[in-house]
Amino acid sequence: MRYPKAPWLLPALVAGLLAVAPAWQQAPDEVDLALVLAVDISTSMDPAEQSLQRQGYVEAFRSPSVHQAIHSGTLGRIAVIYVEWAGAHPHIQNVVVPWTVLESPQDSHSFADRLTRAPIRRGAGTSISEAIDFSLALFSFGPFLPARRVIDISGDGSNNQGPLVTESRDRAVARGVTINGLPIMLSRPERREDATLDAYYRDCVIGGSNAFMIPVREPKQFLTETRTKIVNEIAGMPATAGLVQPAGVSPQTDCDTSESLWDDIIPAPHAPSSTVGHEL
Repeated sequence: MRYPKAPWLLPALVAGLLAVAPAWQQAPDEVDLALVLAVDISTSMDPAEQSLQRQGYVEAFRSPSVHQAIHSGTLGRIAVIYVEWAGAHPHIQNVVVPWTVLESPQDSHSFADRLTRAPIRRGAGTSISEAIDFSLALFSFGPFLPARRVIDISGDGSNNQGPLVTESRDRAVARGVTINGLPIMLSRPERREDATLDAYYRDCVIGGSNAFMIPVREPKQFLTETRTKIVNEIAGMPATAGLVQPAGVSPQTDCDTSESLWDDIIPAPHAPSSTVGHEL
């Protein structure tokens, strides 16, 4: 399932749908959290790693600790959508499981089962910025009223296509959305950026209220850290205070490094300012 790729076109689309909606339609459900799980499927991860990454999310939603976290909320229900993303040339953002309200353990198991059955696509490039913009637009499609909105980005590299990642992050944070991260830092001697990917996510990707990240440094952590991250997101608390990076703090990392490297290959990959950043 694909959603529109141009976030600035969404207001007209949503307004049109509302204009033809029947007056008697049911009021949107209130939920404690609307959570976008935005998962990297770039070819820098081999198929075995991507399969293990998917399994981490499947097992998380089958976990009693996640069920308990949902039940412990004020309303006891959340809304979740699962997205896979890669580069901006071409645009690769796919909705794997659409918005689903989870209230009971059965709901969560059903969500996990749908993930299990869905194929894993792969794509070239890493555009965290477009993944954030795409995820932000998805909140306009949810038939619910969330108390909090969170975008959860997992990935194994820094932004190398599309707009500047800090610009996309700041747009989301300005809308009251929190961005959390799961930087994947498996040992690959040939990839220098792996050694500092946690700092890159801290300084350039995450932001908003109680934002946090949890690095994955070993394959087995896909199962444990993914669950920990989701439990903390549902609870609305950072996993570790030392990993919180408030929006607006001056980064210690060069957030434009990967974009600059890509400029040497494909000129001017950044989206023009006139086509991004419009209110939804």
